[in-house]
Amino acid sequence: MTKKVLITGGATGFGRGVAATLAAEEGWEVVVGCENWQQVTDVRNGDDLKGAVSKVTAVKLDVTDPIDRAKAFAEHEPDVLVLNHAIMESGAVIETPPGIFEKIFDVNVLTGIRLLQGFGRKMVERGSGRIIWVSSQAGLNPVPWDAPYGMSKFAVEALAAAAYEELKPHGVQVCTINPGAFKTGFNDTGLESMKQWREQAEYRLSAEPFVGWLDHQADPAIMIEGMVEAIKAEHPKYRTFLPTEQLAYARNAQNELWDRVL
Repeated sequence: MTKKVLITGGATGFGRGVAATLAAEEGWEVVVGCENWQQVTDVRNGDDLKGAVSKVTAVKLDVTDPIDRAKAFAEHEPDVLVLNHAIMESGAVIETPPGIFEKIFDVNVLTGIRLLQGFGRKMVERGSGRIIWVSSQAGLNPVPWDAPYGMSKFAVEALAAAAYEELKPHGVQVCTINPGAFKTGFNDTGLESMKQWREQAEYRLSAEPFVGWLDHQADPAIMIEGMVEAIKAEHPKYRTFLPTEQLAYARNAQNELWDRVL
């Protein structure tokens, strides 16, 4: 039986890798949500999808656009919804312009709620479905100089945990994907973004942001494999955290907050 998966933010990065992997296997209908028409063209002409065994459909789905969302709700009823879209901009809490916090929260959190409601209500009505929300290690561990992004992913963690309990009795599964640092380019540009405004900031700390961790990012193929498993498995883990080498640090960092003394 063919299953349908819809991936938001599917034109690049993890989403593109997941789409290509599923497209190469039988039994899937893959809907790739793209932010703009250029991405739609790129997906349709991409070498990684030309030899697809399963059906692949590229659609314009700017998650912030109510017209795009309404069209997607009307035309698609996925078995699995992957909320993969996100933007990243970095900065210290005391420095970052409030508008950046608002923009990131709108894209990473509020649009996810709108999509979860639109597709999730269909899943509840039929009594089956899976919603996979791509969070982050930053949603578990506070990251200095990355407060805008981390804030949004902490919110995703709260929403996903609540939705898990609320939707489970109705046959709808909810789980999260928690990538650490992977070399997709997303982290690099996310940290670079603060250069656009920091020299003009109303207030600026004397310390400079630490970006050395960018030199130790993992191979995205590891995360793509984990995401595909979360889509395909009958009973996936609630939280897929990769790379495993960072798991001990993530757990210890959470425990450290309980024992922290000022």
